[in-house]
Amino acid sequence: MLEQTFSITGEVTNTDVFVIKGDGSVGIGTSKTTGYQLSVEEKIRAREIDVNLTAWSDFVFKDNYTLQPLNELETYIANNKHLPDVPTEKEVLANGVSLGKMNAILLQKVEELTLYMIAINKRMKALEEENKQLKK
Repeated sequence: MLEQTFSITGEVTNTDVFVIKGDGSVGIGTSKTTGYQLSVEEKIRAREIDVNLTAWSDFVFKDNYTLQPLNELETYIANNKHLPDVPTEKEVLANGVSLGKMNAILLQKVEELTLYMIAINKRMKALEEENKQLKK
């Protein structure tokens, strides 16, 4: 497999500046590309990044979706110290995070919060009406 290391400045360095591997993978600042088509050591900047996914979180709004009761959610959080379906800090620090997958998870949590708020609002309005009737 052909592997070449290029220096942007043309200087000889002890670090990998730009690596193109025989399998077509590219490393910028690293030669460790295993499992990735592009690996970049350090930060990257972009105006826009498109992430193509095969699923999205709108399943939360389907009729057969079961929203976890808040008391069960509270117990889960107390026991696990994170939200269900959200990776733990340990997992993220060890494995990183997929931006597309994480955005879908975060959207799922926002949609679940929206459903909780709608349910709470309905309950509050019913209690207000009941209170109004009792005052009469």
